[in-house]
Amino acid sequence: MNPLFDLSGKVAIVTGGNGGIGLGMAQGLAVAGATVVIAGRNHHKNSEAVAAVQSQGGQAHAVAVDVMQQASCEQMVQSTLQAHGRVDILVNNAGMNIRKPPQSYALAEWNEVMQTNLTSAFVCSQAVYGAFEKNRAGKIINIGSMMSLFGASFATPYAASKGGMVQMTKALACAWAAQNIQVNAILPGWIDTDLTRQARVDVQGLHDRVLERTPAKRWGVPNDFAGIAVFLASSASDFITGAAIPVDGGYSVQG
Repeated sequence: MNPLFDLSGKVAIVTGGNGGIGLGMAQGLAVAGATVVIAGRNHHKNSEAVAAVQSQGGQAHAVAVDVMQQASCEQMVQSTLQAHGRVDILVNNAGMNIRKPPQSYALAEWNEVMQTNLTSAFVCSQAVYGAFEKNRAGKIINIGSMMSLFGASFATPYAASKGGMVQMTKALACAWAAQNIQVNAILPGWIDTDLTRQARVDVQGLHDRVLERTPAKRWGVPNDFAGIAVFLASSASDFITGAAIPVDGGYSVQG
């Protein structure tokens, strides 16, 4: 393996790593040599994700976390440190969406989306900062969305949270660069996951519109995020921070 991309000896936490894009990234990090901590609420899905990583020869275990609770996020990091003595990489991937017209959202729904998608990423980043500062090194990968770039009539709080994720990424990158901590964001396009399968039910004609606009002429799959995760977690990206990188088959550059 090219040493620039070798993650042997590194420990990575992936929130929401038990399915979809999160699992795709977790598998990529594990293949590159990292020990992966799958962090999620669903114990059954956590166990299945660990088995999937281990079936490829990777090292992984699961930690139960409720990203809506600050104490749970902090305990996730402490459990990782107790088990492995270090944490080198944090992937803030946990997220959710509620689709409806903006006038129809209850405030509780807005708060749930914002706290799950954005506030949790900030809290988890705070939680790993001490370990990163001590090591004088760390990688944070935040998962935004193409809706960080575009509007969507059916996803107002989701778009707001993902736009905030990009700006938070830039702010953290500036704040923590002196500690040799790189903070970057990935902006997924239309990816075939449980979340977007439901979107295709909720939004009439979505499937065909996505294919029409995407130069690659296909929906993405979770494994499409394995390589970008390894790149942003490895020494190959040591001079890249505050970036927001679309992974969308060209969707965002198509006029």
